Amino acid sequence: MRGALGDQALIYLQIAQLLEDDILRGVYREEEQVPSTNELSRCYNINPATAAKGINLLVADGILYKRRGIGMFVSPGGVEKVRKKRKAAFCQGYIQPMINEGRSLGLTGEELLAMVRKAIGEGE
Repeated sequence: MRGALGDQALIYLQIAQLLEDDILRGVYREEEQVPSTNELSRCYNINPATAAKGINLLVADGILYKRRGIGMFVSPGGVEKVRKKRKAAFCQGYIQPMINEGRSLGLTGEELLAMVRKAIGEGE
Protein backbone atom coordinates (compact mmCIF):
# COMPACT_ATOMS: atom_id res chain seq x y z
CA MET A 1 0.00 0.00 0.00
CA ARG A 2 1.52 3.25 -1.13
CA GLY A 3 0.52 6.84 -0.63
CA ALA A 4 0.12 9.19 2.24
CA LEU A 5 -2.90 10.55 4.00
CA GLY A 6 -3.53 14.26 3.82
CA ASP A 7 -5.81 16.84 5.35
CA GLN A 8 -7.93 17.45 2.26
CA ALA A 9 -10.55 14.72 2.80
CA LEU A 10 -11.92 12.43 5.47
CA ILE A 11 -9.46 9.67 6.32
CA TYR A 12 -11.79 6.77 5.48
CA LEU A 13 -12.40 8.30 2.03
CA GLN A 14 -8.65 8.58 1.51
CA ILE A 15 -8.19 4.93 2.50
CA ALA A 16 -10.82 3.90 -0.06
CA GLN A 17 -9.15 6.05 -2.71
CA LEU A 18 -5.68 4.68 -1.97
CA LEU A 19 -7.01 1.13 -2.34
CA GLU A 20 -8.75 2.09 -5.59
CA ASP A 21 -5.49 3.63 -6.85
CA ASP A 22 -3.63 0.40 -6.09
CA ILE A 23 -6.33 -1.67 -7.79
CA LEU A 24 -6.09 0.49 -10.93
CA ARG A 25 -2.28 0.25 -10.93
CA GLY A 26 -2.43 -3.54 -10.64
CA VAL A 27 -0.94 -3.71 -7.15
CA TYR A 28 -4.03 -5.73 -6.17
CA ARG A 29 -5.53 -7.78 -8.99
CA GLU A 30 -8.96 -9.35 -9.15
CA GLU A 31 -9.31 -12.17 -6.62
CA GLU A 32 -6.21 -10.97 -4.71
CA GLN A 33 -6.32 -10.06 -1.05
CA VAL A 34 -6.03 -6.43 0.04
CA PRO A 35 -4.56 -5.29 3.37
CA SER A 36 -6.68 -5.92 6.44
CA THR A 37 -8.13 -3.15 8.57
CA ASN A 38 -5.45 -3.88 11.16
CA GLU A 39 -2.67 -3.64 8.56
CA LEU A 40 -4.08 -0.36 7.28
CA SER A 41 -4.45 1.03 10.79
CA ARG A 42 -0.82 0.18 11.61
CA CYS A 43 0.49 1.48 8.28
CA TYR A 44 -1.30 4.84 8.54
CA ASN A 45 -1.52 5.10 12.33
CA ILE A 46 -5.32 5.30 12.30
CA ASN A 47 -8.16 3.66 14.15
CA PRO A 48 -9.09 0.21 12.72
CA ALA A 49 -12.74 1.34 12.59
CA THR A 50 -11.72 4.17 10.26
CA ALA A 51 -9.88 1.74 7.99
CA ALA A 52 -12.91 -0.58 8.05
CA LYS A 53 -15.18 2.29 7.04
CA GLY A 54 -13.02 2.92 3.96
CA ILE A 55 -12.98 -0.76 3.05
CA ASN A 56 -16.75 -1.01 3.56
CA LEU A 57 -17.26 1.76 0.98
CA LEU A 58 -15.51 -0.43 -1.57
CA VAL A 59 -17.55 -3.45 -0.51
CA ALA A 60 -20.76 -1.43 -0.98
CA ASP A 61 -19.57 -0.48 -4.49
CA GLY A 62 -18.88 -4.14 -5.33
CA ILE A 63 -15.15 -3.51 -5.69
CA LEU A 64 -14.14 -5.68 -2.73
CA TYR A 65 -15.73 -8.74 -1.16
CA LYS A 66 -15.13 -10.63 2.07
CA ARG A 67 -14.03 -14.24 2.39
CA ARG A 68 -15.16 -15.18 5.85
CA GLY A 69 -12.22 -15.81 8.15
CA ILE A 70 -9.67 -14.94 5.47
CA GLY A 71 -10.02 -11.28 4.56
CA MET A 72 -11.02 -8.86 1.83
CA PHE A 73 -10.40 -9.50 -1.86
CA VAL A 74 -10.76 -7.57 -5.10
CA SER A 75 -14.03 -8.62 -6.73
CA PRO A 76 -14.18 -10.07 -10.22
CA GLY A 77 -14.76 -7.01 -12.37
CA GLY A 78 -13.48 -4.80 -9.56
CA VAL A 79 -10.92 -3.03 -11.75
CA GLU A 80 -13.58 -2.08 -14.28
CA LYS A 81 -15.91 -0.91 -11.47
CA VAL A 82 -13.17 1.40 -10.15
CA ARG A 83 -12.48 2.67 -13.66
CA LYS A 84 -16.19 3.32 -14.31
CA LYS A 85 -16.58 5.09 -10.95
CA ARG A 86 -13.53 7.28 -11.60
CA LYS A 87 -14.68 8.15 -15.13
CA ALA A 88 -18.06 9.26 -13.80
CA ALA A 89 -16.37 11.38 -11.11
CA PHE A 90 -14.03 12.87 -13.72
CA CYS A 91 -16.96 13.82 -15.91
CA GLN A 92 -18.88 15.35 -13.01
CA GLY A 93 -15.89 17.15 -11.54
CA TYR A 94 -14.11 18.37 -14.66
CA ILE A 95 -16.00 17.88 -17.90
CA GLN A 96 -19.39 19.18 -16.77
CA PRO A 97 -17.95 22.36 -15.21
CA MET A 98 -15.93 22.92 -18.40
CA ILE A 99 -19.08 22.58 -20.52
CA ASN A 100 -20.97 24.92 -18.22
CA GLU A 101 -18.21 27.54 -18.45
CA GLY A 102 -18.09 27.12 -22.22
CA ARG A 103 -21.82 27.74 -22.43
CA SER A 104 -21.50 30.86 -20.30
CA LEU A 105 -18.86 32.11 -22.77
CA GLY A 106 -21.10 31.34 -25.71
CA LEU A 107 -18.91 28.56 -27.11
CA THR A 108 -20.49 26.01 -29.42
CA GLY A 109 -19.90 22.33 -28.88
CA GLU A 110 -17.59 22.27 -31.89
CA GLU A 111 -15.57 25.20 -30.57
CA LEU A 112 -15.21 23.50 -27.21
CA LEU A 113 -14.17 20.21 -28.83
CA ALA A 114 -11.64 22.06 -30.99
CA MET A 115 -10.15 23.63 -27.87
CA VAL A 116 -9.91 20.24 -26.17
CA ARG A 117 -8.33 18.64 -29.24
CA LYS A 118 -5.79 21.45 -29.45
CA ALA A 119 -5.00 21.15 -25.74
CA ILE A 120 -4.26 17.42 -26.07
CA GLY A 121 -2.31 17.92 -29.29
CA GLU A 122 -4.76 16.34 -31.73
CA GLY A 123 -5.72 19.42 -33.66
CA GLU A 124 -4.55 22.61 -35.25
